[in-house]
Amino acid sequence: MAILAHETIEFAANGGTASGYLAKPVEGGPYPGVVVIQEWWGLNPNICDIANRIAAEGYVALAPDLFHGAVTAEPDEAQKLMMTLQEPNALVDMSGAVSALQARDDVRADRIGVTGFCLGGGMSLLLAMNNPAVTAAAPFYGVPGAGMGDAGQIQGAVMGFFAGRDEWINAEVVEGIGSALNGAGVRNQIHMYPDSDHGFFNDTSPEVHDPEAAADAWDKLKAFFAAELQA
Repeated sequence: MAILAHETIEFAANGGTASGYLAKPVEGGPYPGVVVIQEWWGLNPNICDIANRIAAEGYVALAPDLFHGAVTAEPDEAQKLMMTLQEPNALVDMSGAVSALQARDDVRADRIGVTGFCLGGGMSLLLAMNNPAVTAAAPFYGVPGAGMGDAGQIQGAVMGFFAGRDEWINAEVVEGIGSALNGAGVRNQIHMYPDSDHGFFNDTSPEVHDPEAAADAWDKLKAFFAAELQA
């Protein structure tokens, strides 16, 4: 595992500044960049840990703070934060994170990926549909609020991870995502874990975490980013 450095950085977005958690290998590079998008809990230690894990595989990972400092462990509060988040503003923040990565000397500006979880899963697809710099998107159990109408704008490939017991992003929604990607000619792989719940990758939520499914998804995610971003 690479020795990592991490810090909070600020970058231009929405006419001002946004912030995010950045993790990177200490030595070597330049590396591909990966934007890591939070769950509805906010930019919490779990998302920072995922950014660290991605960075350890040879990437510069940046997790933008879409809630601008708000973090919660309460579902009701998380839902309020998610409902007040405006997708256009979040898109500008995420694109600001892409630009911040591209501007770094230790990042390969032509190799940018994104992954996200829950809320962030949908946001990762939104970013891929609206920012041509993103050429590899790996959403976990999420779909953009506005749907997949711009799927044809995606550059590169998508690998999606979904849960068979998910009451929100259910089989019908997942089928719609796959149909939109296929109809737009986007290279994609959709992985469904039939016995898992929404949030199965989150190892800080024991009530939904599925270690076996999470390990399989992690291996597939690593292979996907390696193929799409490290070539």
